[in-house]
Amino acid sequence: MDAFALLGHRDAGDIMAWRQGEPVTVDRFLADVHHLAGVLPAGRHVLNACADRYRFAVGLAAALVSDRISLLPPSHTPESVRQMKLFAPDAICLADGPTTIDLPQFLFEECPAGPRHGPGAAHAMPLIPADRLAAVVFTSGSTGMPLPHRKVWGNLVQDVQAEGAALLLAPGARPQVVGTVPPQHMYGIESTVLLPWQSGGALYAGHPFYPADICTALAQVPRPRVLVTTPVHLRALLDSGVPVPPVDLVLSATAPLSAELAAAAEARLGVPLQEIYGSTETGQIATRRSTQARHWSLLPGITLAHEGGRCWASGGHVDPAMPLGDVIELAGDGRFLLHGRLGDLINIAGKRNSLDYLNHQLLAIQGVVDGVFFMPQEETPDAVTRLWAFAVAPGLDAAAVRAALRERIDPVFMPRPLVLLEQLPRNSTGKLTRETIEALARAHLPRRGIPGDTNGA
Repeated sequence: MDAFALLGHRDAGDIMAWRQGEPVTVDRFLADVHHLAGVLPAGRHVLNACADRYRFAVGLAAALVSDRISLLPPSHTPESVRQMKLFAPDAICLADGPTTIDLPQFLFEECPAGPRHGPGAAHAMPLIPADRLAAVVFTSGSTGMPLPHRKVWGNLVQDVQAEGAALLLAPGARPQVVGTVPPQHMYGIESTVLLPWQSGGALYAGHPFYPADICTALAQVPRPRVLVTTPVHLRALLDSGVPVPPVDLVLSATAPLSAELAAAAEARLGVPLQEIYGSTETGQIATRRSTQARHWSLLPGITLAHEGGRCWASGGHVDPAMPLGDVIELAGDGRFLLHGRLGDLINIAGKRNSLDYLNHQLLAIQGVVDGVFFMPQEETPDAVTRLWAFAVAPGLDAAAVRAALRERIDPVFMPRPLVLLEQLPRNSTGKLTRETIEALARAHLPRRGIPGDTNGA
């Protein structure tokens, strides 16, 4: 049976994490892993809610070595937790602080302090069977009810090894990874936990969100520094004007970058910016350097093919083949163009467009710092379709935003209403789920017709 090492590090004294500026060695990590594995309650399913990325990593590894399964739901809302209970009645919640998660709680335990580096103190590196079920991750809920997707250890290792090859991480480079995304997200677990695990690098334990915190985190780790982030966090970082410590690579995912934001990021930070394309279902499957190419390039071993009106990914770590939720235009040689989500395609008065395109045009308006279009579900078949839009545009009023939109989009797609807000309720990965947008629309429904909202042209 094939097996893969838990970590790609070669020496027990190698640094595999940074916590509050202090290094954590491989041996200390393995001590924490074996201790936690030995004290976890009975049962095979662990919902890992640890906010500290190092503790999350220990929990993930402890589950792996003890043949437990990590549950990674899209959120910890009561409804999401209810679904976890139905899926895995024996599930416990591993947390490193108080939570409101309605599951049996187990508070994270670190290995008691003691000597670890004396003769014979080093822990043997665990070998994990390739076919061991490591985690069950769930779709984000942006297009419907969350669905489980099982991830076996061998496929996860192939996934991040392909990522490292695509990002041209040289053997022995040991990237020091700072992430603004939580480890519970598929992108977060791949690029901020498993990538440093398998590359012999180190992860930053914190979860910096605000620009000043991101810069502090970067300053606390040595080079080569890799910043794993999202378009929302990246835009906030650039707009803040806070001096950014030197970085060696920037990764972005969760939504395509605009060409303007990608160029601004590379100019300001002076390093390549690579985008990653993937999904909960497939994991990451393609990359591109946005300032140099519109096309995405598939990771080694991955292939795409159209069948039954959908584009399917297969090969490499994608097993079995999985349908993609996006409109894909194949270009040959392992390249493709991305044209937005299948569910984002809209048809109004015989004219077609996509919410992704409309969002891009809204965000391209000078002074708009965030925004989103929304297509409500009409209650009756003969109801007139009306697009909504929410925007964050300090210093602009709704009339100015509407005027700029008229220069960019067909009048049939003008939002009615357009609502200006101080901020959009994005989650920790920078996403807006449909559930969140629907709640926002319901909250503003009574405001239709007041000054600043559009009911007319």
